[in-house]
Amino acid sequence: MNDYERIRDILDKSSYTVAMCGTDMMKESGMPSLRAPEIAYQVEKEFGYSPEEIFSSVFYANRPDTFFKYYREWMLKPHLEPSAGFYALAELEKRGKLQCSIANNVHNLPGRAGCQKVLNLHGTIYDNECSRCGRKYPMEYIRDTNRVPLCEDCMAVIRPKVLLFGEQVDNRMMTAAVEEISKAQVLLLLGTSIGSGLCERYVKYFEGETLIIINAAEHFTDEKADIVLREEVKTALPKIVGL
Repeated sequence: MNDYERIRDILDKSSYTVAMCGTDMMKESGMPSLRAPEIAYQVEKEFGYSPEEIFSSVFYANRPDTFFKYYREWMLKPHLEPSAGFYALAELEKRGKLQCSIANNVHNLPGRAGCQKVLNLHGTIYDNECSRCGRKYPMEYIRDTNRVPLCEDCMAVIRPKVLLFGEQVDNRMMTAAVEEISKAQVLLLLGTSIGSGLCERYVKYFEGETLIIINAAEHFTDEKADIVLREEVKTALPKIVGL
């Protein structure tokens, strides 16, 4: 039995499986890491600030014109499609073999691939609301304007419901993620590692039977997993699912 068959067998027998979708799955869908040195250099050259400085609540409040120029260019206009790994996740859920996906990307890639139960820890670019009256706005409203997006009702600045640097994950979202992981029999770490920012605060709540990592990149903490498959999720998971 090879690794694909072994993981498939474990998933078939699992009564409750949770997947955590990490940064490398986002990269497989075409989104570069904003913290990568070459990206940080481009951003600083264009805007005069680092991505961490611009994509923060302080910058949003005090320099909204620059914030939204960066936000449109780097977060909204790049055309991202879910990778084959996300579609494989959706197929697992459809078959009743996956109960929840937890992600930290703001483009809702699991949901756009067809997953129904998704916890987007950092929010999504598709949820926007007026900071004063709470009116909801679609992503396109912000993407297609060349100015600071204002509410049509009260003229207040619209707030993208995404987690900005310096902010904490919503307590209700954190609690929901902990609850899902706590009742999982199998935990899949996809495109991430145990020691990543996504996983380090949550994996400790896993008390199930099998921890599986599928990720091309190595990390020393991965030795704690029961199974490690060194391959990109976009190629490995479809093989496991049989797509």
